Amino acid sequence: MSVRHAPALTAGAPAAVFIHGLGGSALNWTDLMEDLRTEVDGWAVDLGGFGQSPPPRNGDMSPAGHAACVIEFIERELQAPVHIFGNSLGGAVALQLAARRPDLVRSLTLISPALPAMRPTKANVHLPVIAVPGLGEKLITKYLELDAGARVRSTMNTCLAEPGRLPIQRVDEAIDEARNRDHLAYACDAFLSSLRGLLRTFIDVGPNRPWKLAERVQCETLVVYGKKDPLVDASAAHRITRHFRAAHVMVLPDSGHAAQMEHPDLVARAWRRFFKSELPLVAEGRSS
Repeated sequence: MSVRHAPALTAGAPAAVFIHGLGGSALNWTDLMEDLRTEVDGWAVDLGGFGQSPPPRNGDMSPAGHAACVIEFIERELQAPVHIFGNSLGGAVALQLAARRPDLVRSLTLISPALPAMRPTKANVHLPVIAVPGLGEKLITKYLELDAGARVRSTMNTCLAEPGRLPIQRVDEAIDEARNRDHLAYACDAFLSSLRGLLRTFIDVGPNRPWKLAERVQCETLVVYGKKDPLVDASAAHRITRHFRAAHVMVLPDSGHAAQMEHPDLVARAWRRFFKSELPLVAEGRSS
């Protein structure tokens, strides 16, 4: 598993693990990791098949499968409970980790988590279509024929409320990474397998379905939504406190699907408020 490390500026600071969303990578956490270096020793992972990580050996790219790889990383490399951050698919992965291995988790922060409450929107209604076997492969292969720059900017236009907020360096880094992945034969399969694994959790009625897992999370949880998120409806925030035993919910009125990229300072302040200090939030929004 490929990781990016932002060493803590404070001796003895606890570790934090950052988990990206579908099609993303460790690069999605760069600015938030920098903001939190005084509090945590940051490790952003590339999930199997994404970023610079090869697919997992067992081929399991479901949220539970991805979580198992992150658990292995924590046990082998960090060897202590950590603060967990997850965005979108990464939020679903983080939930699996926190529910199944509470001994490894100090706190849980979910940013626009991909949970079954997600409502169909103009931006996500196509995802079940892409997940159809055969059709998905054709559509993704066709999409990958587009220039890397066009693909990255399209993704950012969808995920961010104001793409112009992102430093140009972050855009260039994402384009470079996309170009470096274009030759990877498994790139299409990693995306589709992860998408299909995620969608299967939406129809799961068993004891390990996501909302049942949420009831097993023992640590305090911060959940951040973006009011302008076109992929995950911020109204899902109302369901969080019914299932997580110790949840704090914040809705940022001027954020899209990746608040850690658009508003890393606000996410960092929220995290400090609940898990480090009692700094007041300056964001216009709501918290409970």
